[in-house]
Amino acid sequence: MRFLLLFSRQGKLRLQKWYTPLTEREKKKIIRDMTTMVLARQPRSCNFLHWKDLKIIYKRYASLYFCLGVESQENELLALEVIHRYVELLDKYFGNVCELDIIFNFEKAYFILDEFLMGGEVQETSKQTINRCIENSDMLQETMEEYMSKPAF
Repeated sequence: MRFLLLFSRQGKLRLQKWYTPLTEREKKKIIRDMTTMVLARQPRSCNFLHWKDLKIIYKRYASLYFCLGVESQENELLALEVIHRYVELLDKYFGNVCELDIIFNFEKAYFILDEFLMGGEVQETSKQTINRCIENSDMLQETMEEYMSKPAF
């Protein structure tokens, strides 16, 4: 996997994760190309595109497009499953995830993504394990906030 992008129906980028080193100029060009290509497609079109030497796999959930750039020899259905699993993880954490959840809690969306994917490869397949890690992280953060709010005398 080379990258994962989340953008709205208006073309606003909400989340981006790059798994190969690129310059800022290259990233901006890819983002512009992906949003233009995906948003221009008909709703009933296939979710797979060929772009340069990559396969682009995308899926729309509510008002967000989840877009993956993978190598040309990768399995498209597995990439769709990766997108779907990430959406399931977001749904489990946020209730029924929406664009505003991603906007206002982007650090949690990145954390969930990092628990699921590492270096462009699936790190953990178990939703229960990932959810347990996220819950433990939230508990640790709450404990630290309580500790830091107490007076030091």
